[in-house]
Amino acid sequence: MRVSVRLFASYREAAGVGHMALELPSGATARDAIRAVLERHPLVADGRHVVIARNREYVDADAPLAEGDELALIPPVSGGSTRSRERIHVTAEPLSVDEVLDAVRDDGFGGLVVFLGTVRDRSRGKRVAHLEYEAYAEMAEARMREIADRLERAHAPAKVAMHHRVGDLRVGETAVVVAAGAPHRDAAFAAARAAIDELKSIVPIWKKEFTEDGAVWIEEHA
Repeated sequence: MRVSVRLFASYREAAGVGHMALELPSGATARDAIRAVLERHPLVADGRHVVIARNREYVDADAPLAEGDELALIPPVSGGSTRSRERIHVTAEPLSVDEVLDAVRDDGFGGLVVFLGTVRDRSRGKRVAHLEYEAYAEMAEARMREIADRLERAHAPAKVAMHHRVGDLRVGETAVVVAAGAPHRDAAFAAARAAIDELKSIVPIWKKEFTEDGAVWIEEHA
């Protein structure tokens, strides 16, 4: 059977390609696909645990594969080109705080909370020149939507919106905007805090940090 494999961030750079096709025997698992990838590109994992997604859902290495499946090998996550008023959006365009807030406004909401994540000029003791963000955009938006839906139920009535930028960002530019609205401030604060924390921990978006010493993918929560 034929399955497609997608690689991101440091894995893509190690392999030199972002997509590949594999021919695997019937009954093969994600583990078999990873083994086939590493035979071609042994530097991809480089001793690190590989996170796997099958058809944009996280799975373990024993997950069975079927003809036409899309498998993504995802490094640990770090913390469309037109503007959108959607509550969930991954884009290469500069982010608009007003658009994210508009997605959570409601006449019944007395509390609106917004979080901005910006590119800082120093990290790990080094001066940062700029950052490059990369995302598995389709899966990233799906995971962000799941987070927002769950938090809206947990803090109902509430609305949660998240926009994340990809591409090259200069120091001071906004990388992520998270907003939450609720009738009272406690729920709005709680939903906004949980949204950014979960986005940083499980959504497949990575950043590459450029400093005076070179460039490195940040494969840890930041």
